[in-house]
Amino acid sequence: MGKQTGFMEYERQARPGREPAVRTKDWNDYTAPLSDKEVQIQGARCMDCGVPTCHSGMEINGVTTGCPVYHLIPEWNHLAYEGRWQEALERAHEKNNFPEFTGIACPAPCEGACVLGINDDPVAIRSVERSLIEKGFEEGWVVPNPPRMRTGKRVAVVGSGPAGLAAAAQLNQAGHSVTVFEKDDRPGGLLTYGIPEMKLSYEIVKRRVDILEQEGIEFITNTEVGKDITTSELDAEFDSVILCGGATVHRNIEVEGHNLKGVHPAMDFLHANTKSLLDSEHADGNYISAEDKNVIVIGGGDTGTDCLATAVRHNCKSLTQFDIYEKKNLLRDEEANPWPQYPTIHRVEYGHTEAASVLGEDPRAYAVSTTKFVGDENGHIKEVHTINVKTRYEKGKKIREEIPGTEKVWPADLVLLAIGFTGPEQSLIEQLNVETTAKSTVDAVYGDYQTNVEGVFAAGDIRRGQSLIVWAINEGREAARECDRYLMGETILP
Repeated sequence: MGKQTGFMEYERQARPGREPAVRTKDWNDYTAPLSDKEVQIQGARCMDCGVPTCHSGMEINGVTTGCPVYHLIPEWNHLAYEGRWQEALERAHEKNNFPEFTGIACPAPCEGACVLGINDDPVAIRSVERSLIEKGFEEGWVVPNPPRMRTGKRVAVVGSGPAGLAAAAQLNQAGHSVTVFEKDDRPGGLLTYGIPEMKLSYEIVKRRVDILEQEGIEFITNTEVGKDITTSELDAEFDSVILCGGATVHRNIEVEGHNLKGVHPAMDFLHANTKSLLDSEHADGNYISAEDKNVIVIGGGDTGTDCLATAVRHNCKSLTQFDIYEKKNLLRDEEANPWPQYPTIHRVEYGHTEAASVLGEDPRAYAVSTTKFVGDENGHIKEVHTINVKTRYEKGKKIREEIPGTEKVWPADLVLLAIGFTGPEQSLIEQLNVETTAKSTVDAVYGDYQTNVEGVFAAGDIRRGQSLIVWAINEGREAARECDRYLMGETILP
């Protein structure tokens, strides 16, 4: 490494957040960039650790650690330290088509597996990654690179989320003619409509989609395959199909009153907000407003945090986030959660910071289970009833015990369910006669991605279930490789 003692000399510095009281007044990026010098210092913290574990993705006890796309992290950290920015970006692009997406929206399991993280703060890998790609666009290094030859083969990619975009990008580079179908009015899938503007701007998604279009990929929006275009038409027009439609069936909460007005899936809230913002800067009113409302967010994950940040920008009256788990410790449990597992610790994310700044306190309530919703005479939510619970595990099975005497009633005008997804939509899958697993996901073996239907592949959440953006990119790239092998008898793709 260029600075072998850097990890001893410098402290971690991730990309900082803008002042919460200021950024909650707009929908711009909530973070501020690092200077070149600051990025170099963060690159210098990358150790000459001998056996790096940051770049090798794996799952331990069902949780991802390391990088599933096998990013060349030590290499581009070193090059960033030396100020060899373009070379560093080339290394980043070698394994990841979209470092701007992972540099913003990935929870960074690479940092959880960083060797330095054993006894110090890990390297700020995600911040370095984002800095590299932003510099690349600023300097004009990221340009269209269309293939020199075409194979004459046509591939349909269904879904334009990270898996679909990665599959399309790779297949296009192999010389195939690729058409991406997207049911929404803008490409990007959940990158566009599932992650709010202040976290991942649509301009960042569009910037990359524009390059893919200039490289020869066709995007057809407002088109739902199986409805607006039949599977027979798909079969007649294309030599192969890759299903990348995601896992979009939201999980409901089966308690009394869950069908009351004012109770919404989190994605309905986030999708409508972004679409209205992009269409008219909210002038059309076609979104679920949290303005002057008592808002309850059920679910303690990233989507719940995005709901918090959005509701704050709507000027909600009050805001509470229910987390069914007890508050975690600031440091990892070395026995139950040892390195290199992703650290299960208490985190304060951007939405928590913003809610605390605007409303006066961290919005989270821990170990809370919803028992029922109560509505008013018009069938609209007015109360959420809860009880505290204790979670324990017995022979690997999760058991939740209610704690008597902890019942509570919360005023609520808007409830957002951020409790995940149960699997993919089944209509297209059934029309294609594609077999599914017991979890309703498409049955296709990881690494192979072929379904039971000739020429039909599946990648991303539609195959593996709700997961990380980095797994979607990994699967999109690998499914493209196997599709290329199917079409050509051999493959040139990694």
